[in-house]
Amino acid sequence: MFTLRKSTPADGARVVDIWRRAVDATHHFLTAEDRLAIDAEVAGFLPAATLELAVDEADRPVAFMLLDGDCMQALFVDPDHRGAGVGRLLVADALRRHPRLATDVNEQNGQAVGFYERLGFERTGRSERDSQGRPYPLIHLRHRGGAQA
Repeated sequence: MFTLRKSTPADGARVVDIWRRAVDATHHFLTAEDRLAIDAEVAGFLPAATLELAVDEADRPVAFMLLDGDCMQALFVDPDHRGAGVGRLLVADALRRHPRLATDVNEQNGQAVGFYERLGFERTGRSERDSQGRPYPLIHLRHRGGAQA
């Protein structure tokens, strides 16, 4: 059973660990150089960000989501908890507040694209590069609204 709560500064190291483990499990398309550069950016930013966390019975974070209004900037699940419904739980919570939630997903991460499409997100566009200008195409998605995740 997972519950949701806001992050605190004490969660910083754990959320960076979740990010690293999730990226290593799903982002095989990143070059080693880009992986290191992105890691440095994330490690500097993520611990201080206000995140939505999914936590286990021991209050240990197992996944996190970063929302900016109706835009989901990030959703990462610890690989040990993939397939347990924790990502779906976070998205459903966000959709209750933002029925037309939008997000971007790396085109090369086919599992993530499929996950969002199964939850009712539709493709609205594509960019050749990610938000930092790296050559990793993004699929732009928006939830069709009104449907539950």
